[in-house]
Amino acid sequence: MLKRIEAYYDAVPRSSARAEEFGPLTLFVREGEGWPFYARPASGHEGEIPVAAVERVRARQRELGVPEAFEWVAETAPGLRAAVEASGLTVHEHPLMVLEGAPPAVPEPEGVAVRMVDADDPGLESAVAAPYTAFGFPPEPGTAERTAARITAGLTRLAAAFESGAEGGSALAAGQHQPVGGVSEVVGVGTVPAARRRGLGLAVTAALVADARARGAELVFLSASDADVARLYGRLGFRTVATALIAEPGPEAEA
Repeated sequence: MLKRIEAYYDAVPRSSARAEEFGPLTLFVREGEGWPFYARPASGHEGEIPVAAVERVRARQRELGVPEAFEWVAETAPGLRAAVEASGLTVHEHPLMVLEGAPPAVPEPEGVAVRMVDADDPGLESAVAAPYTAFGFPPEPGTAERTAARITAGLTRLAAAFESGAEGGSALAAGQHQPVGGVSEVVGVGTVPAARRRGLGLAVTAALVADARARGAELVFLSASDADVARLYGRLGFRTVATALIAEPGPEAEA
């Protein structure tokens, strides 16, 4: 299972980024506009990763003007954490969860319609913007257009919760899954602050899971932000199988 997730993590960025190899590490550099990618262990690499390799990647990230970020699975690259911490980065842990069996039905919250959003849906722009609002920053110009192109290409599936009857209105919550072969990851699920505590994020995730399964995904997974959020996803049948790690400069480095 973790090998399939590793292969997925290596494959997903390649649809919109070039890969620069640094020995045991691969840096994905986005082609064109959009949220920047990260570095991670090279596909198939096993064994230790030296601090010098991490520092070479960080120097390249600074040269490119992109975040000095690394993402990986603790259990499949156990030596990377010590190297990135030795280089001065801060590591954050997130439960990596896999869907087991058929997910239970989730009642649609009262007064809300949850639906998949296609490229020509009048609610597309709002659905794309909702998670950005949830996480406290605005989307970059062109984000909706890029998402529409990915939906058309079959690279992204988008679900959102709208007030019932508001077909072109503002989305209250939204999220995506990114299918590659028989694997898909649920990402970017967020609810705007004014609509929280109504079960919208769970309802959107349930819609994404149902869509992924209907499209043939045998393995559906996600990373929860923390243990409390992981317990919520557990209600849909997700179980923690590993730990996703994200390394980035600490607050003192950004000051």
